[in-house]
Amino acid sequence: MSDLLLDIGNSRLKWGVLENGEIRKTGHITQDSIQQHGLQSLTTKLPRSVDSVMASNVAGPSFATRLSGVIGAHCNCEVKFAHSEKRGWGIVNGYRQPRSLGVDRWVAMVGAWAEVSSACLVVDAGTALTLDVLDDDGKHLGGQIIPGADTMQQSLANATSDIPLVKRATKRDSGDMKMFALNTAAAVREGSQNAITGAVERAIQTLQSNAYEPTILLTGGGSSSILGSFDVAPLHRPNLVLQGLQHMLESAK
Repeated sequence: MSDLLLDIGNSRLKWGVLENGEIRKTGHITQDSIQQHGLQSLTTKLPRSVDSVMASNVAGPSFATRLSGVIGAHCNCEVKFAHSEKRGWGIVNGYRQPRSLGVDRWVAMVGAWAEVSSACLVVDAGTALTLDVLDDDGKHLGGQIIPGADTMQQSLANATSDIPLVKRATKRDSGDMKMFALNTAAAVREGSQNAITGAVERAIQTLQSNAYEPTILLTGGGSSSILGSFDVAPLHRPNLVLQGLQHMLESAK
């Protein structure tokens, strides 16, 4: 048996094929590419023979409707969409209105808890940087949403006349003096990266000062560039949302 897992974000769509309890054949495509070339640019990369399709979608209901029809026809099965719940899979949603919590955040926490089953900080570095905290009982203590590095850089380029749009930062270790830049483009790049890592470090310090010793799980398209930036080494889980979908799917069988 095999199952198709889809992590549908604002900037890109990631997939993986679940076979014999392992996620294999992962890949991704940008939303820009889908807009330019249509959903066929996605389906040509996906298997036709799967038993089920499970998706986490934050790209909006209209995209979900289009995708469901095309993927359903391609794979000859219904696309099931995950939803944020009040409780489930060992964790409790901290939001008063559970469905208002981004489903990608919920599914990532499901994946994190399935792996560590203890206090953790889930860091997803994408279009936005999201931080979510679970305590030792699996209770969601809340989170933060911060513009991602690329979003910050785009905002500066749009709001000013002399600051250029810059390329994404390369991986840099904690304490590297290159964070102090000697040209404008590098200053924007280093500043946005420092804002991201500073927010995560502040969250870690706050948790530690309140007697929590969380495991840090890092995911998202921008995670590799900040992987070495923290004093506390995180668990790098690029496919954490897919892992959460896997746990949901396997728990239902």
